[in-house]
Amino acid sequence: MASPKKDQKIVIQITNNFVGIDSPPSKVKKLVEAVCNRFGLSEATVSIVIVNDAEIRKLNSRFLNRKSNTDCLSFDLSDTHGPQSPKLFELIVNGEMALRQANLRGHSSQAELALYITHALLHNLGFDDFTDSKAKKMHDMEDNILQQLGYGFVYNKITKS
Repeated sequence: MASPKKDQKIVIQITNNFVGIDSPPSKVKKLVEAVCNRFGLSEATVSIVIVNDAEIRKLNSRFLNRKSNTDCLSFDLSDTHGPQSPKLFELIVNGEMALRQANLRGHSSQAELALYITHALLHNLGFDDFTDSKAKKMHDMEDNILQQLGYGFVYNKITKS
């Protein structure tokens, strides 16, 4: 499921500015490729930056005018937005929050970080969590993807484990 198709051009760039989570780039790339495959993306560049609480608060304030901490930010910087047009996604995920939440929820910090990356990608692919029904659909999709990749249920862990 995670290996790219022959004609698929998926470029994944990872910048880790947070020390504390050992998340091998190969696993992150496999995750991103799996999501791209699942939604039929044939050409995409996905840039992922892992930051701490202070950095994500600063970016959340700058881009969304929100002073709060958050798990992820996602930006679709694509020039065109047709279904087969090349995609350019910028994902910023909070490694410090992932570490805290993983400890609270009893799973690995890698799984929590994978949840944030998946969540951010799904936002760029048209999912939103603004209503309860849309949030449920999005979170169920996240768990479906993460379970297939061996992380298990991460978002709905409490209710499904």
